[in-house]
Amino acid sequence: MSSIVEPAETEAARHRPGGTGSTGLPEAPTGQDRSVRHALLGAALEVFTERGYACAGLAEISAHAGIPVGSPFQHYGGKRGLYFALWEEFREEQERRTAAAVAAERSRGVDDPVAVFMAGARAYLEGAWNNRPLVRLFADDDGPAGFDAVRRQWDRAWVRRNARLLKVDEQQRAGRVRVTVLTTVIGGAARELGDCVDETEAREIVDEVCGILTHLSTPPG
Repeated sequence: MSSIVEPAETEAARHRPGGTGSTGLPEAPTGQDRSVRHALLGAALEVFTERGYACAGLAEISAHAGIPVGSPFQHYGGKRGLYFALWEEFREEQERRTAAAVAAERSRGVDDPVAVFMAGARAYLEGAWNNRPLVRLFADDDGPAGFDAVRRQWDRAWVRRNARLLKVDEQQRAGRVRVTVLTTVIGGAARELGDCVDETEAREIVDEVCGILTHLSTPPG
């Protein structure tokens, strides 16, 4: 799973009908549709988590949501669309959280790249703990066709954004590798937090990882 920090258009959003993709996500809902879509996403997360994406059925998802069986197709284009919508929801929430932390740090007059980066990193990790069911879902190798490619694309994009945030010259291999390592550490820590069930332990993990990141973020010399 990829890392922080600066907001960008979500991959799933680019796949909406009328856009340039194939996940089949509809336009933003209004009124009663919003409630139906919220119920569908909650039910999909529950069923995907319990049974895995491959074994999950739309009838079961609809039953969990308490709505007609055709609703997943109407609102999301099917099971794949539901999965990508959950991914989009998670990514957007994480982006909002980390962008707010970065903005708050800068508004306090902090201009040290490492300090700003660490504010975003901590916010991302805390968000992973708060959204651990989604973290567990996306950590499994059981997503729909095309999801791995989308996730790899996000990973590459986040490495580039983290490099800009840390003011690392992407043309230099050493700097590029350092940012890649930082992003990988955050992603691995997020997966650990997804499996964590104790809040005290989760806070200890966040503190420990942030200490590691601070050390790794400091340029050599």
